[in-house]
Formats: sequence, C-alpha cells, structure tokens
Amino acid sequence: MFPSIPKIIASTMLLLAGPATSMSLPTQQAADYSMGFIGCSMSENVAQGYAAIGAKRMWGPYGTGGLVVQSWTDSNSAAWQKFDQQAAKYGKPSAVWVQICIFANPGATYAEVKQLIANARSHSAPNATIYLTGQPQYDAGQYCFLAGQGGAELTDRLAQQAANDTTQNVLYPGTFILHTAEVQDGCHANTAGQQSLGKQAVAFWG
Repeated sequence: MFPSIPKIIASTMLLLAGPATSMSLPTQQAADYSMGFIGCSMSENVAQGYAAIGAKRMWGPYGTGGLVVQSWTDSNSAAWQKFDQQAAKYGKPSAVWVQICIFANPGATYAEVKQLIANARSHSAPNATIYLTGQPQYDAGQYCFLAGQGGAELTDRLAQQAANDTTQNVLYPGTFILHTAEVQDGCHANTAGQQSLGKQAVAFWG
C-alpha cells in the first residue's frame, strides 16, 4: 500500500537535487563574452578570427575600424560609446584587451597609452584585468603603411613599457604576428591571417 522507505528517500533526494544542469548554466553564460576590447581595424581582425574558430570569451567585432589611440583618450568619445553599448549588452567586462593602434602621424605617446588604460578601467567591471598589446608585427622587410615604417614596433614597445610600469597594473601577453601570406593589403589580415590572429589570442588569454 505504501512506497518502501528506500524509494521515499530516493525521491526526496531527487527533488532536492533538481535538474543536473541547473547550477552549471549561469557560470557558463557568465564566462562567454565577459572580455571586452578596444582598438582599431587590426583589433577587428583578431576578433573576427577569434569568433571564426569558435572562441567566446572575448566580444566579437563591433565596428572599431579606424579608431586609433586618439579616438580612445577621451572617456566620453564616440569610440567609448560603442564600447559601452557592448557592455550594456553583455555586462561590464571583467577583462579588457587594449590594442595600441596608430596612424604614422601623429603616432602615440606613453601619456596617451596611460590614458587608454585609465579609461578602460573606468568603463569595465571593478578590478578588471587589462591586457595590453601593440599592433601585429610583420615578416622582415614588411610594414603597415597606415602606421608607417617602425610604427608597429613603436606600439609594441609602448605596450611593454606599460606592462613594466608597476603603477599601471596591466599584462603584456605577447606580440601578435602576421606573416606575409596572411596579409591582404599591406596591413590587414586576410581570412587565413584572421584565423591565425584568433588562435594567437586564444593562446594569450583563452
């Protein structure tokens, strides 16, 4: 007439446990797109390749073409408004990749780089991790005409300078590399180059 004691215990434990996946879903959702980025079309190339290989921690492309350092030094600029739209969509990021992008003229100064870092902190979650890199480097004898000869190297030096400056508290994960066969116009990555950059990004921050 009545269920056995073992069956009652088993049923009670099942009710208390709930669905097996109920606790894991929010954690997975929080990890996806929890990392923002700022930069230019070079950053878009990385984000395109990152998404193409199925990585999801970092945001996808959101229209940063042409947004060099000076576009990000004003915390209320149109560039930061774009960033804030993404943050409204995904939540303020717990990590941000800052790519130092330049045109040959005016280039960039270390003071401007520090302002980028400060702005990235103010638009992100408290205690967000900041990754800082320069533009991609090319094979010997190649350079991006937009940044000018030696321009990409300058951005990489500035990134390393900031990482070595303990007052900035940023991480320099390494240098992005684009080989000649991966470049479509002297600067930007072709499809193969995008995927290569995406894989490098995964190696840098997952």
